[in-house]
Amino acid sequence: MAHYKAADSKREQFRRYLEKSGVLDTLTKVLVALYEEPEKPNSALDFLKHHLGATTPENPEIELLRLELAEMKEKYEAIVEENKKLKAKLVQYEPPQEEKRAE
Repeated sequence: MAHYKAADSKREQFRRYLEKSGVLDTLTKVLVALYEEPEKPNSALDFLKHHLGATTPENPEIELLRLELAEMKEKYEAIVEENKKLKAKLVQYEPPQEEKRAE
C-alpha cells in the first residue's frame, strides 16, 4: 500500500508541476484547435509540433520560396481560368475541327 501512495504522490506532484508551468493549458488549447479543425490534417503529430512551435527554425530563403510558390499558384490558376474563357470564345467564332476537314 505504501508503494501505491508513493507512486500516486509522484504523479500528483508531476501533474501540479505541469499545471503550474502552463503545459496542461497549452496542450489543451492545441488539442482543442485540432478537434475544431474542419479538415483534419494527415498528420496529427505534425499539427501538434507546428502549433507548439517545435518546428525547426526556418531559413529565410525557404520562406521566400514559399511566398513565390504561392504567387505562382495564383498566377497559374488565373491563367487556367483565362484559357478556359478564351477556348469558349474560340468555339463561338470557329467551326469544330470536323466541319473544317469536310470543306
